[in-house]
Amino acid sequence: MVSVSGRRRSVIFFATLGIVMVALAVMLNVGWIVNWRTGVMYVLGLLAFLALIAGLALNTIFLIREIRRNEQHNAFIDAMTHELKTPVASIRLYLETLQKRELPPEKRQQFYQIMLEDSDRLLRTIDQVLRAGSVSRLSRAARLRSPVDLTELVVECADLARTRNHLPAESIVVAPMPDAAVVLGDPEELKGVIMNLLDNAVKYSGKRVNIQVTLSLAPSRKFANLDIQDDGIGIPENELKRIFKRFYRVPGSVTGRIKGSGLGLFIVRSVIEKHGGKVTAESRGAGKGSTFRLQLPLATVNS
Repeated sequence: MVSVSGRRRSVIFFATLGIVMVALAVMLNVGWIVNWRTGVMYVLGLLAFLALIAGLALNTIFLIREIRRNEQHNAFIDAMTHELKTPVASIRLYLETLQKRELPPEKRQQFYQIMLEDSDRLLRTIDQVLRAGSVSRLSRAARLRSPVDLTELVVECADLARTRNHLPAESIVVAPMPDAAVVLGDPEELKGVIMNLLDNAVKYSGKRVNIQVTLSLAPSRKFANLDIQDDGIGIPENELKRIFKRFYRVPGSVTGRIKGSGLGLFIVRSVIEKHGGKVTAESRGAGKGSTFRLQLPLATVNS
């Protein structure tokens, strides 16, 4: 989460700046009243005027940033309320039904399956919030690294995404991949990154899910590139860089109906950067799908 002490220091700084501006304004007005020497007054007046303009500009920028941050926090709280309450309410409803009624075995199994899926959804939401809080505090050196075969990991994640979202095999197509694409990193974190991108691709694809997953080696043989492409709602060009910010969600009537915390892509970027790589997003515009590319250094380069 955003550092409380950092925000407190920012507020103190800009509050002090406001007080200094008021003092300068008072000095300027008093100076004109008591008729100081004209030359000195011109210099002091010019300096005070420039300082006031600069201070007002800084304060305006700070206020706009705070307003946007508060809006993002409010949107995050609303989304988290929905993401946490919905599965809990669903589980409670099915438990009360099982407690009060005698149901046939097949119906009971159906209820158990729904409750398990809701529990998984709840756990994923909690894990995402906890991961977002910890990912920015752990330094790169603090992570335990081990060889990770991206080829196996991508196939595993694609299978899991199909199962989790009840999709046929052709919905998520994995292109032929290189035999050896090994990186050094945390396998659970990398798995979480790939699953996050796949789940997003499914979520923003609408009714027809068509996702292409491609893993390739860069011509230099120093990096592995993982592309996840969908035919979904797309991303406006001016939003491509903002989507990786904490709590940020693309505004719009379509995306507004799709629930989310605004943390997923922030976690993706943080984890990939700690592994020495980078993540980028491309889209031809609204309704034309999007492509997310992960670039990670190969283990042979790091070792």
